[in-house]
Amino acid sequence: MMITKTKQREKMGQVAQKTLLLLYAGFALSFSRRPDRTIFLIKSAVKEWQKINQRSLRDSIRRLYQSKLIDYQEHEDGTLTLVLNEQGKRRALQYHPEAVCVKKPARWDGLWRLVMFDIPERHKKGRDALAGKLKRAGFLQMQKSVFVHPYPCRDEIDFLAELFEVKPYVRFVTAKEVDNELDLKRRFHV
Repeated sequence: MMITKTKQREKMGQVAQKTLLLLYAGFALSFSRRPDRTIFLIKSAVKEWQKINQRSLRDSIRRLYQSKLIDYQEHEDGTLTLVLNEQGKRRALQYHPEAVCVKKPARWDGLWRLVMFDIPERHKKGRDALAGKLKRAGFLQMQKSVFVHPYPCRDEIDFLAELFEVKPYVRFVTAKEVDNELDLKRRFHV
């Protein structure tokens, strides 16, 4: 099964990768509440869009649709909107994995999010990728395979666990208190 996935990744050209990322930028815009992040996403998308040859873009979109990474929605006025499906979102993040981040709400709800995993050695790459991503996303490592974060992040964790193919081994807990809460509050500035 891994061989098939590797071959599929190799077949995707630069235009297809950029198209997925551009569509993902549109998806990310819908979740962005920070004006500076929104402006950054728009500027990045426009810059990449201008670099793509229009004929290559049409061919790439057709291939992406055939590969079932994108869907379309037909509107009453006859226009079409291209949208990434779940598989397309995962693939886009493989080309831009840093796009997953935990958004800080205006006010902390007083709950702690614990991510725990016991991933077998045969899934070492997925385990290491998940741990590395959690650290880069601002999680604090409490034990070897236990991470904590103060802000809502269930969707992001589910997505990463699926992306790295380790979902059956990952647990997510929301806790009202932890015994080292004072230290955690200081480290997270909450």
